[in-house]
Amino acid sequence: MHEIEPFYSWRNLYIASEDRKSPFYGREYSDTECIHSVYNYYIHPQWDEMGSATLYVKLLFADYAQGFCVIEMLGEWNDLLYNDIMFLKRNVAEPLINKGITRFILIGENVLNFHADDDSYYQEWFEDVEDGWVALLNFREHVLREISDRRLDYYLATGGRLNEMRWRTLKPGQLFQVVDNLITKRLGS
Repeated sequence: MHEIEPFYSWRNLYIASEDRKSPFYGREYSDTECIHSVYNYYIHPQWDEMGSATLYVKLLFADYAQGFCVIEMLGEWNDLLYNDIMFLKRNVAEPLINKGITRFILIGENVLNFHADDDSYYQEWFEDVEDGWVALLNFREHVLREISDRRLDYYLATGGRLNEMRWRTLKPGQLFQVVDNLITKRLGS
């Protein structure tokens, strides 16, 4: 797992640790020393710890003028045992919402498992973004099934083209436009 790096091709456009509005502002990273782990496997040192024992993130891009961000995720999203949604909501989403972000693109190719609990933090996040949204891109099928079974997809945009997005070929603004158009079409129908 230490070889799974966060996507780095947008670093010429945005670096969260250099963004004063970012919840990760001022973080320093080692290029060689792995200190965090998932399932007792060390992870790459560029992933950001947010309070969870099993879920790590990387804020790949934030555009405060357009009000969107892109967050890549790694690990196990476990609300049942670790209340990961609380950490994600309180330590990442809320600081960004307070800076004007209302549309969140969460990339979940490296989310290995999901264990739901109640929906209160999802509902709160949904209400906090008002006319915005939280979109899940490229999450694994079994993870999406658990999200759907627990009816969390009421608060999260999932499935369809969102689950087959070739996002690495796009620039952040292009990715946002594609996702926003998909969600707008869904809401319009």
